[in-house]
Amino acid sequence: MTHPAVLLMAYGTVSSMDDMAAYLLDIREGRPPSPELVLEMQRHYEAIGGSPLLRLAEAQARALEAELARRGRPAPVFTGMRHWTPRIRDAVAAMNAAGVTEAVALVLAPHFSSLSIGRYRKRLDEALAETGAKIRFHVVESWWEQPRLFEAFERRIRDALARWEGAPPARTRVLFSAHSLPARIKAMGDPYEDQLLAHAKALAQRVGLADWMFVFQSAGASPEPWLGPAIEDVIPRLAAEGYRRLLVVPTGFVCDHVEILYDLDLEAKALAAEHGIELARTESMNTFPPFIAALADTVLAAAK
Repeated sequence: MTHPAVLLMAYGTVSSMDDMAAYLLDIREGRPPSPELVLEMQRHYEAIGGSPLLRLAEAQARALEAELARRGRPAPVFTGMRHWTPRIRDAVAAMNAAGVTEAVALVLAPHFSSLSIGRYRKRLDEALAETGAKIRFHVVESWWEQPRLFEAFERRIRDALARWEGAPPARTRVLFSAHSLPARIKAMGDPYEDQLLAHAKALAQRVGLADWMFVFQSAGASPEPWLGPAIEDVIPRLAAEGYRRLLVVPTGFVCDHVEILYDLDLEAKALAAEHGIELARTESMNTFPPFIAALADTVLAAAK
């Protein structure tokens, strides 16, 4: 029996700093980035030694492939990036060349928004039209409610909190976080914020957290309002309230990349230190076995 193939989609990242201007042009849908923005992003990437997103997405694909085979449901797993190579179009072309006729498409982001997952769906539709591929896709729009994803985040949270066991008492809060989006999505009835808050609340209940909140991070530079509160605004306020430890749980992200390694590990941590706070974060999912199991569960449920 032939099982549906899998297409994992992610944002994309450059492999060379020389490509940064073209990469930002793609993200900005043809609007040229300023030289200052290009330089700023190059500095961010250089500070973390380059983004590992593509390498980790490929590793997640291989781990998922192995997990599906272990369960007796072998299927090829392809990867396609929304904003850089290998593009979603490249992945669809490769799937077509391999004779794939049915597949599950999944974005490596658990929560739905028309401005995120919706745009991946648009790229997928464009790829099908451009390649002429006749592949029937089962598109997963959100998968944050997957039970094993809860298990994976719960274990990461407990492991991170264990670092402070035996340490002198200090006021501590857990900050769940995700990428901010323009606030106009709320008027559109977009479920993004509601899904994030429901996910955080359920995780807090599972772990037994009494002191937690949700924050947004990595907002864009456009002048329009973005979803908040922003982590950079919350940190000084919590310091003034007497908090001395913060644990960030980035539930909106499932692998290391610039928004984790720079925005949290460097920028947010430095801001916290300036205000007398020790900031830590949960380890990213990457190829964490419970996370890969959650991916497999999601794929198999979508393929039924």
